[in-house]
Amino acid sequence: MAQGVLSFPLASFHEDGTLDPDGFRAHIAAQLATAPGAIFPACGTGEFFSLDEDEYRQVVSIAVEEAGEAGGRVPVVAGVGYGWAQAARFARIAEEVGADALLVLPHYLVAAPQDGLVAQLERLAARTRLPLIAYQRGQVAFTAESLRRIARIPNVIGLKDGHSDLDRLQRLTLAAPEGFLFFNGAATAEIQARAYAAVGVPAYSSAVHAFAPEIADAFFAALRRGDHGTVDKLLRDFYVPLVELRDRVPGYAVSLVKAAARLRGRPVGPVRAPLTDPSAADLAELKQLLTTGLDLVGATL
Repeated sequence: MAQGVLSFPLASFHEDGTLDPDGFRAHIAAQLATAPGAIFPACGTGEFFSLDEDEYRQVVSIAVEEAGEAGGRVPVVAGVGYGWAQAARFARIAEEVGADALLVLPHYLVAAPQDGLVAQLERLAARTRLPLIAYQRGQVAFTAESLRRIARIPNVIGLKDGHSDLDRLQRLTLAAPEGFLFFNGAATAEIQARAYAAVGVPAYSSAVHAFAPEIADAFFAALRRGDHGTVDKLLRDFYVPLVELRDRVPGYAVSLVKAAARLRGRPVGPVRAPLTDPSAADLAELKQLLTTGLDLVGATL
């Protein structure tokens, strides 16, 4: 999965808020055509938190079907979450429709001690045959000792980090057994990709890939070949301004991505409540920023 950008596709909705399976299928096919390292349907960018179980089944099924049509070379890692009991229900669906693995999103609402964080994964792991990648973000943050414990759970294979605490992350990578996977899951992960790679975590997720795979892939390629001039230019002129726009309104981490996809003609529709679509002024700024980014890599809007 470190051989390409990790794709987190958007959920597709009609204007009335209902799921648009055909739009999602087209979006997934376009994402797969760029050969990402893996595809993660029904996660944060895919508005997992607003899908019911039937919609979740449709979304993950379509991702698996389209990955199969693309030759089955791209792993499909479906999101699951809430408490372990509900996560197990989603895991059962993902397993039934053929997902390759699961990303365990942070549990709902409450803070918990380390023993509870470990127990959450133990209970979920006991109820699915699929490999699990834990996602530490928000109220979930593992210590090195807890990392050793979850790494001993047979089907827990990795950790995605969204805290960007590189001191803690380095301690976790050193505590992990050989072959345990780590992923950079910071918001707009490209901003910190070099720093994460320096502590042994080169693989990262890219929200930009959902609307501009040309930009995401150009950044990834420049980073891999050590072209720091190109990396810096993309960061300075595209990624940093995107983050500054994203940080204006809660939820823009998803809303802006979806709006940018619509600007490029992708059939993804609006966000669902409690998220809101960008204002007209922010949308105009996003369009100009997207044009700038595409110009930098020789692509078009």
